[in-house]
Amino acid sequence: MKKIIALLSFALFITSCSNAQDTEFKQDALDNVMVSTKNENITFKEILDQYKGQTVLIDVWASWCPDCIKGMPKVKTLQKDFPNVTYLFISMDKNYEAWLKGIEKYEVKGEHFLTTDGMKGIFGSSIKLDWIPRYMIVDKEGKIALFKAIEADDEKLIATLKEQVK
Repeated sequence: MKKIIALLSFALFITSCSNAQDTEFKQDALDNVMVSTKNENITFKEILDQYKGQTVLIDVWASWCPDCIKGMPKVKTLQKDFPNVTYLFISMDKNYEAWLKGIEKYEVKGEHFLTTDGMKGIFGSSIKLDWIPRYMIVDKEGKIALFKAIEADDEKLIATLKEQVK
């Protein structure tokens, strides 16, 4: 019986550790090269460095993603409610032109970058991307304040934004 309790305790410990929120981006994610709307290469670290000292909401999306498009009105509500937050859109589109058309078509306002290797690539793997849209919040020090939300009106996301901008 003690062995069973010990095994269950160990399994619970492992599960709780694996669900712990990451607070920093992995080096491979920081080194990952993305593309700007001007078709210039830039690393994710260089992108984050541009917004140091600001609260950043990252929206990982794609122009072909129905859930991402359905979520855009909620993102626009966040932009109205939290105007001092930087909105950083990281696209998983595979085509540069389709991505630019998607930004224009859906009137996505914010800072825009395109991954070069898709959802299963370096950036996607480093943030454990299993669904889009995916929302993350980076605090003013560049630490991850919220690692994962899949709805723009998620209670944790809104509470984290309120905490960051107060």
